[in-house]
Amino acid sequence: LNPVLTQDINYRASLRLARLAKKSGVERFIFSSSCSVYGVSGQEMIDENGVVAPATEYAKSKVDAEKDISGLADTGFSPVFLRNATVYGISPMLRVDLVVNNLAAWAYTTGNIKVMSDGSPWRPLIHIQDISKAFIAALKAPKNIVHNQIFNVGQNSGNYRVREIVEVIKSQMPECNIEFTGEHGADTRTYRVEFSKFNSLLKDYFKPEWNIEKGVKEVLGSYRSVDLKEGAFLGEKFTRLKRINALLKQKKLDKSLRWNTSR
Repeated sequence: LNPVLTQDINYRASLRLARLAKKSGVERFIFSSSCSVYGVSGQEMIDENGVVAPATEYAKSKVDAEKDISGLADTGFSPVFLRNATVYGISPMLRVDLVVNNLAAWAYTTGNIKVMSDGSPWRPLIHIQDISKAFIAALKAPKNIVHNQIFNVGQNSGNYRVREIVEVIKSQMPECNIEFTGEHGADTRTYRVEFSKFNSLLKDYFKPEWNIEKGVKEVLGSYRSVDLKEGAFLGEKFTRLKRINALLKQKKLDKSLRWNTSR
């Protein structure tokens, strides 16, 4: 909605926070980055040394922040960069605009999954609880292992084509229908990510516990427990951009996306 503000918050404010942390004596600074920095990297597995090709303002802001925060590293300040895979799973602030949660919601609320592609794009996936444990691991690990390092966070077995994600959902909801439109639309991202570095170097501090089958079961179980309806799924509550647009219409945010304190 606002590329300039994306850079202001995700890049400039992150860099400012890192500088303030360093000035305040913080010894370790964990930056939440994203595997989306790899953009359209194709079919081959890509590791932390691979070329980044950010395809969105969000991904570009992560690349910029990594670069400049890394430049702050010294003997007293250790930044660590976690390039997280695409998240799935249930949390108190549920998002249904992420691929696993989204496709499962379509299946549960409508009985139909409409995939706006041929299902071939790759996505690396990780459960929200495993990401949380990865952050703890990055804080606990010895400095010599993580100092100013970039880590892809996920599992090699967690790379899935979109159509494979759909098949997992279909296996747990066999009554749902599936349609592949063959379109790719504006989202051309496809990337397979190598996660061996993090899982090897931090094996004493991090052990992932989730896989997509277990995660889909959790997500569908949660939708059933509250009997999620199509209207709620497609409404503003669980999708970030829809929520921002609703606040703009209500004039609770102004056009620069700043909070309207007069209301």
